Amino acid sequence: MLRKSDFSLSPEHYGGARKRIFLGLMVGTCFLLCLVLTLFFILPWTGQGTFLSWLACVSMTLGFIGILILCWLCLTLVFHIYSGRMLPGISAVRHVTIGFFFPFMEALAKLLRMDKDLVRRSFIKVNNEFVVSRLQPLAPNALLVLLPHCVQRSLCPYRLIHNADNCRRCGQCPVAALLQLRDTYGFHLAIASGGTIARRIVVQTRPRCIIAVACERDLTSGIQDSYPVPVFGVLNIRPHGPCINTLVPLAALENAIRLVLNSMSLADFRRKSCGTGEVK
Repeated sequence: MLRKSDFSLSPEHYGGARKRIFLGLMVGTCFLLCLVLTLFFILPWTGQGTFLSWLACVSMTLGFIGILILCWLCLTLVFHIYSGRMLPGISAVRHVTIGFFFPFMEALAKLLRMDKDLVRRSFIKVNNEFVVSRLQPLAPNALLVLLPHCVQRSLCPYRLIHNADNCRRCGQCPVAALLQLRDTYGFHLAIASGGTIARRIVVQTRPRCIIAVACERDLTSGIQDSYPVPVFGVLNIRPHGPCINTLVPLAALENAIRLVLNSMSLADFRRKSCGTGEVK
């Protein structure tokens, strides 16, 4: 019997976003793309295609194959997301499907006047459940915690982007507490000012898993760019608006670190994470 995934995470940690938002948009996008592909069935019977006798067969074959592939990719991922069951090749299917579908899904959400950040939080939740379902024993030095530059106090005179240890640990921003977490657990910690520097850090560090703290937009793009390295996303807190003096939900981050490092069970992670992922 088909039942809900054992790896489902609480929507409270994602601003109330549920994976049904992602699933609904993906199915709707697949349906619309299939409608577009039906043009391959119509084209041969228009005035543009009557002069080629073989066009009808080729066009209808391409349309049928395209629709079949789209439906297979969509249904495979929907089944995996809902049930949590690992199917052969699901990692590649997930990457291809999300990389292909997600821009269309965002366009559909915009057309439907849906909150784009709610859609992105649903995507992050789906991604995190996928990461959790594939967790393997991990040494602390194989984990990278990646932070945005806006966690540093905007008036701080010290540059932390290339070396977080330049922090004087004054306690006026979250960096001191984050460095304490790093010293306690032994993972790599880095601060990036953008996607290019983040990718360079990943190449240099070569982690087996990344825990990234950022806003919805940066997490969504980072998750897609970092494939095949799994990225567990933690939403930051923005009391002063985006990109300035942001905060980190330290309890949620530490719970994610402990989960990835196998020092916390999934049941305890669910219990302790409820209510710690404030989104502003």
